[in-house]
Amino acid sequence: MVACAHGTNNARGRELINQLRDHIAALRPGLSVLEAYVDVQEPALPDVMASVPAGVPVVVVPLLLTVGYHVQVDIAEAVAARPGSVAAAPLGPDPRLAGLLHERLGELPRDWGIVLAAAGSSRPEAAEQIEVLAADLAVRRPQRVLAAYGASAEPSVPDAVARLRAGGAAGVAIASYLLAPGYFHDQLATAGADLVSAPLLSSRLVAQLALEHFDAAVRHA
Repeated sequence: MVACAHGTNNARGRELINQLRDHIAALRPGLSVLEAYVDVQEPALPDVMASVPAGVPVVVVPLLLTVGYHVQVDIAEAVAARPGSVAAAPLGPDPRLAGLLHERLGELPRDWGIVLAAAGSSRPEAAEQIEVLAADLAVRRPQRVLAAYGASAEPSVPDAVARLRAGGAAGVAIASYLLAPGYFHDQLATAGADLVSAPLLSSRLVAQLALEHFDAAVRHA
């Protein structure tokens, strides 16, 4: 498995992604779990793919929460350039991630609103996936849930917070649909909400999802 993350300059974010790879390896003894990134950090995914001996099958598992440019272009191109390799689906959306977001938020007053905050992508199918996840979260909560994005899609997180307040919400919580601390999570603190949930790591669920997607890719290879 090549466990391919986005990459971050945040030290805690790097630590949590490293722990995630360790958790994946611990859950599947004997599986080689290689480190790779599509941005910011090294080793870069194409370099990792080139380092694997010819004839050794490779499954790239995106440690990413939706489809988007990195999945559909960066990872797809790296897989196409290396015979004997396939790409697994990204980690989300998944109803269990909605359950994890629900847990991260905890108890909130019924008259609050919730912004489901994703990093964002210019790919419309990514926003469609986030809307599905927002619906999965909404069935678990009495509060109104709006999806919003850190970049490349609308509404922005601050706009969604303002929209909920204008609609009468007594308070607003942000559900952080991000794996780890980093640039986008830092921006949530300035979006005008009353509460921001922790990112998804280091939940064991994320490692389990990575292995499920690895196994599915192997079955369909």
